[in-house]
Formats: sequence, C-alpha cells, structure tokens
Amino acid sequence: MKILIIINDAPYGSEKAYNALRIANQLNKDFPETEVVIFLMADGVNCAIPNQNTPNGYYNIERMLKISTRSGTKLLLCGSCLDARGLKETPLTDQAEISTMAALTKQIVESDKVLTF
Repeated sequence: MKILIIINDAPYGSEKAYNALRIANQLNKDFPETEVVIFLMADGVNCAIPNQNTPNGYYNIERMLKISTRSGTKLLLCGSCLDARGLKETPLTDQAEISTMAALTKQIVESDKVLTF
C-alpha cells in the first residue's frame, strides 16, 4: 500500500503539518510495509528548512520530518513553491528532494490513499 500526504500549510501557526507528520510517523511505526510519501507545497515547503529552533516542550517539525525520513518516508518539495518564496537556493533538511507538479500528479495516481493538510 502507498499513502501520499500533501502538506500545504506552514510548519507553525496551525497544527496541520504537525498532525500530518504524526500520522506519517504512526504509519511508519504500525505499518512498516506501507510506502509513505510526503509532498510539501505552498507554505508547507517551510517545513523542510533546517535548524528550526522551537521552545522547550513545543513540537519541532524538522525533527518530526527527520524521524519520518529515517523510517523510509520519501520527502518531496514543490520546486516552484520554493522558488516563489525565495527558498530555491536555501539548504533543506536531509532527504528532501525538490520535485515538480508532474511528479506530484504521478504520486497521486500511484497512491492508494491521498491525505491533504
């Protein structure tokens, strides 16, 4: 089974990215045979900026992404979304791959389930 998770929202300000990553990490833990792909687009691309510094006791999206990718999740980012935000040349978190809309549509067609946040 393949599950695609699309994150559109910024890493902080709402809990959408947080909840998406909670689901991804739980899938990796409980169903390790499931292929999980995360596609970051719109303000969601900010989730992959490294060296996030959050207050103690507050969730850290970068750490959650690293847990997910270490468990096998594929992390794709919309290249035009990065470009629109001036982030195309910014270093990204480990395992992040710049991608395209064509690649996203292919992921959608190949996935058994698609979740959007």
